[in-house]
This record gives sequence, C-alpha cells and structure tokens, in this order.
Amino acid sequence: MKTVAIVGSQWGDEGKGKVIDYLATQADVVVRGQGGNNAGHTLVVDGKKYALHLIPSGVLNPETINVIGNGIVFDPKGFLEELAKLNADNIDTKNIKISDRAHVIFPYHKELDALAEEARGDNKIGTTKKGIGPCYMDKTERSGIRICDLMDKDIFAKKLKAQIDAKNKIVKNIYGAEEFDFDAIYNEYLGYAEQIRSYVDDTSVVVYEAIKAGKKVLFEGAQGTLLDLDLGTYPFVTSSHPTSGGFSVGAGVGPNMIKDVVGIVKSYTTRVGEGPFVTELNDETGDKIRTQGREFGTTTGRARRCGWFDAVIVRYAARVNGLTSISLMLLDVLTGFDTVKICTSYKMGDKVLREFPASLEDLAKCEPIYEELEGWSEDLTGMETYEELPENAKKYIAKIEELVGVNVDMVSVGPNRAQTIVRKNIF
Repeated sequence: MKTVAIVGSQWGDEGKGKVIDYLATQADVVVRGQGGNNAGHTLVVDGKKYALHLIPSGVLNPETINVIGNGIVFDPKGFLEELAKLNADNIDTKNIKISDRAHVIFPYHKELDALAEEARGDNKIGTTKKGIGPCYMDKTERSGIRICDLMDKDIFAKKLKAQIDAKNKIVKNIYGAEEFDFDAIYNEYLGYAEQIRSYVDDTSVVVYEAIKAGKKVLFEGAQGTLLDLDLGTYPFVTSSHPTSGGFSVGAGVGPNMIKDVVGIVKSYTTRVGEGPFVTELNDETGDKIRTQGREFGTTTGRARRCGWFDAVIVRYAARVNGLTSISLMLLDVLTGFDTVKICTSYKMGDKVLREFPASLEDLAKCEPIYEELEGWSEDLTGMETYEELPENAKKYIAKIEELVGVNVDMVSVGPNRAQTIVRKNIF
C-alpha cells in the first residue's frame, strides 16, 4: 500500500505545500480532506510562485488526480477564482474532483463569521472570516447544504429557503444587520453549480479504488495539529480536524488505508492569531526570523508571530498523529544566528511539564526551558545532500530527532522544489 498523509505539526504554515508539491510529482492521487479556503499553500516551481487555497497542490502535475473530499467546506466562488488563475498560467485543471458530499459555503456563512468575530471584542479567535466555522456549524446542526443538493435546483431551492429564513432572523434580531436576498443567492449559486458540475464525483469511491489498485495516494493536510478542534489550543482552533485521524473521515476511507504519516515541521515556531505562545520572541531575534522567513500569511497577508523551535509541541504532534517521519522545513532561515535554541520542556511555577497541557490558562503561565546550540553561518540554499550541511546544522537536526522521537527524513533548504534534501524516500 502506497499511501502517505501529510500533516502540519505545529500551528500551520509549516511549509506543507512544498512537500506536497514535491511528493505530488510521484503521486497518482492527491486528496484534501478538511478545512476550506481559509488555509493557503505557496508553491514555487521553476521560479514561479503559486498560491493555492482550496485546490489540492497536486494540480501542478498534469497526470495527478486532485480530490476535494467530503470533509471540505467548499466555496464555489473561491474555487472558480482559483481555477481561473491556474488556467491563466496554462495549468491543466481537468483532473480535479469535488466530493458530492462536501458542504457548501454561502454568503451568509461569511457574514455571520465576520459579525460573530466582531461581537467577541477582546476575545477574538482570529478567524479568516471565510465562513468556515459557520458552515461547519450548519453541518453539525444537520441543516447544511451539500454539493449533491446544489446539483438539483429544486432540492437546492427548498433547502436554501429554509436557511435564508433562519439566518435572516439571526442577522436582524441579534446583530441588527442587513437581511439576505434569497433570489440573489439562489441565482448566483445556480450559476456556480453549472460551472462545477463536471468536476463533481463520489470521491470516496475514487480514493478507495486508487488505493486498492496500488496507486500512490497522497493525503494533503491543511493548517496544523494545534488548530485541531479537539486536540488543538481550543478555542483558538479551526472547525475541523487537520490531524491524521481527520483524513479517514474527511476522505471517506478507513484508517487502515493510510500507511505513513509525515509531519511537516518548521525549523522554528510560528503562529497566526490569538492565544498563548510559549516560545514567542517579541524582540529583534523574532523580527529577524520573520524577515528571513518571509513570515506573512498566504491567505491573509498577516504577519506571523515567531519563536524558537518548541519540541513540546512537535512531540505532542508526533503522538496524536502517529508520525512515522518528519520533514524539517525552512532550515535555511536560521542561517546567521550565533546560537539557536530549542524548547525542551515548559516550566509552570515549580513544575516542569514535558507534555503539552490542555488548559490555555496553564499554557499562558508556562515559560520555555531551552537548550542552546551553536548556530551556523553557511548558506544552505545550494546544498543538495545531508553530508554537505554544516556540522552545527546536523547537530540541530539530531537534537530535534532525539527530543521528538521521530526521524527527520527530509530537510528543506529553500523555497524551490529542488531545494529539498531527501534522506529517505517517502513513497
């Protein structure tokens, strides 16, 4: 069985897009199983940058089938805009398949997302306001509208009318905002339905048959472990499960069909939005990491919070995802530091915590316990083998392996596909 799941092992933005793109050149099928266009992957191929949000990263390989699975919340407008940009770059998009079970994002989801976030005041979650959370809320409430509903104009009309009536009561009576126009949304989305109809399929069957046929299937993770609804830093999380377990439900296949789980790990730590961040650096060092790493969001453009590598987080991610391998990203960003630090555990009062706590109140009280290593000044971006890396960079990698308990099988030393050192083949 040749199946690999790629999961973010911190707070997202670890560089999953590059690894997925690298592996997609070998994969027959690439599958997205959770989230929506609230996350972004930036790929650089032959010097050309591509920003993908909803479409799987395998789209840059014309032979790869790209699956948007049933666990996705699907924004038709966003999808079509992304499709148009790819087509303008002469990227073949015929091999995209959208699950007929995926839930659809509507304008009322986006508006309610923004209104709810504004109403939180100082307790903002940091949502991208893409309508992700409200769409998942409808799904959980069992009132959502799926792609299969959108494909039948009569069924769609009935379900949309019920939703518009319900949402208008909320926006009018709770927020005092403008009500939604049923006809405008209905007609807009009928247009989208016709444009996406040829892409719609039972993707659970597509993925299952590919695995049974012995094809190489890559499960593409979005966001990161600490944004998981159950296992992340709740409530500063997403509304789905960007952990390895989320792929089984979100792609519609059994957990025994996922053989390997590769954790994508940034060589330092970043976070977007609110919530405690133990190794955060609010100083010149943090600014230097941010600048050298170009740490600004693909989707929002927001500056990311930066800090030293946190082994407590990655050790936690290794446990809850069942990581079989690590791909260490952006190692080149740490070039030029006299010393580099790794957080090995937390200090909370008179306690030393080796494991990641559930309570954010506890996490906010934690201080990092660091191990300091010598840095390196050599430019890594042209290095092609592990042996070429400076000794101090190799010691840094070895320390991460020791603390996390998982081998680092890939090392990224630059943004391009070719700037990847492979110590062990994933597929």
